[in-house]
Amino acid sequence: MQFDRYTVILLTLRADAPVMTDEEAADLQNRHLAHGAGLRDRGLVLARGPLTDQDDERYRGFSIWSVDQETARRHAEADPAVQAGRLAVEVMTWMMPAGNLHFSDVPSPRSVAEATAD
Repeated sequence: MQFDRYTVILLTLRADAPVMTDEEAADLQNRHLAHGAGLRDRGLVLARGPLTDQDDERYRGFSIWSVDQETARRHAEADPAVQAGRLAVEVMTWMMPAGNLHFSDVPSPRSVAEATAD
């Protein structure tokens, strides 16, 4: 059997994340979303999104990348939320039976306002 290999990144909330005002957190979230949307636009990220209703609240986001681990890590670590010390990056390879997944060209939101718009 043939397998497709994808780089996967799990974003986790750091235990030592800085305390922020609501305004600072909103600004950081908008910059985080814009960064991720840019990666998606460039074809580096195939799919991405937040995690909810998880057993471990540290898990915040999941993304599937079209590039190798080193490249994905470098771009993920440039995320403003990672740079600010709020999120940590965990990188791994995910294997799926070849042809099992197909990705559509769907844009990612660039801000909280865009993500919550109807």
